[in-house]
Amino acid sequence: MQRLYFVIPTVQSCRTIVNELLVARIEEKHMHVMAKNDEVPRDLPQANLLQKSDFVPAVERGITIGGGTGLFAGILAYSFQSAGLEVGGFAILAICLAGGGIGAWIAGMIGVDVPNSQLKSFMPSLNAGNLLLIVDVKRSRVTEIEEMIKNLHPEAVDHGVEASLPVFP
Repeated sequence: MQRLYFVIPTVQSCRTIVNELLVARIEEKHMHVMAKNDEVPRDLPQANLLQKSDFVPAVERGITIGGGTGLFAGILAYSFQSAGLEVGGFAILAICLAGGGIGAWIAGMIGVDVPNSQLKSFMPSLNAGNLLLIVDVKRSRVTEIEEMIKNLHPEAVDHGVEASLPVFP
């Protein structure tokens, strides 16, 4: 999946684009609209916590750092077996997984409160009263959807494609 970004000047234009995307068989769950102070009309698909916050990147960092720390702690415990600790390969794996889980949990809780760093460049447009439409589409449909919106709605400013959409969640 690829994530497309469009800045749209009016609510009515956004409604029209969302309806056209629905006709083009893009499910509503793959569309997310953001506005200043979350002032998105109820009839538009609102961006949720995963789009608004840095939750996913934070969890990824937490798994990496926590898992690495757990692996280090497991290897350290293994190296001190002469001190009476009996640590085997399974224990090292368990400590590594526990570290990754704890790291993901802590980092995720922090990431929920941090605004999405990938959306910083859109904040001036949102503060000016524009809407941000985020559309997740299959790679094979990126050009088709971009061209459709460009041709039918010249007022919508295309801000490109995110390199890749995370598998999680």
